[in-house]
Amino acid sequence: MHNIPAGFHFKVEFKLGEPTADNRFQEVTGLTAEVTVEELREGGLNQYAHKLPTGAKYGNLLLKRGFISDSSITDWCRNALENFSFDPVDVGISLLNEKHEPLAVWEFMGAWPVKWSVSDFKAQENALVIESLELAYRMFRKVG
Repeated sequence: MHNIPAGFHFKVEFKLGEPTADNRFQEVTGLTAEVTVEELREGGLNQYAHKLPTGAKYGNLLLKRGFISDSSITDWCRNALENFSFDPVDVGISLLNEKHEPLAVWEFMGAWPVKWSVSDFKAQENALVIESLELAYRMFRKVG
């Protein structure tokens, strides 16, 4: 019988040239891949259409964390969004076991920011400020 890993113990690593300590994210979504399909109708055949694979399509990666005011990751995002200067980087997502060892690792190649947002400020609520980063990328693969 296989143990199913918990989804709350993970690590995010941005390959920004130098190691960064501001990679503690509380949520990762968007690990999706699908095959795009083209329909081809054959002359005289009305019962069905042939479905042919045309390529792969990947959803955007969405990362959420508590707001950090001094962050090399946020600076990288700001440079892209404010200066329209894009520097794609690889991003690694590791699912960890109880000993902090990787159970599975996904590598996202050529990631770049498409959206950055901060949660709403509300005086009547005692909530943390959450920063969200949305990244597009060329492709991802499971490593190992």
